[in-house]
Amino acid sequence: MRQDAHPIPLSVRALACPPSPDHAETWLRQIFSAHAAQGGVVRRSVAWVDREVGRDRFIAEVRRRGFHLITSGNQFIVVCHSGPVQILF
Repeated sequence: MRQDAHPIPLSVRALACPPSPDHAETWLRQIFSAHAAQGGVVRRSVAWVDREVGRDRFIAEVRRRGFHLITSGNQFIVVCHSGPVQILF
């Protein structure tokens, strides 16, 4: 079997092997140190978040920073400020 071929789909493997704490910290630091995270918006696929840090850890970090978290389809949208947010339509 080729090294990149795996009988278990990635989404299932991600659930079976939670990310290491060191990897999760590095990933979160990179995401929230990006220019977009300085008062802007960060968008990430839910599956990617699940795979890289785990959904609970990501939600806890957004909450710890006082940011707003929105889901739309298969995306997480983080509004990187603590001020009010209004969904217009």
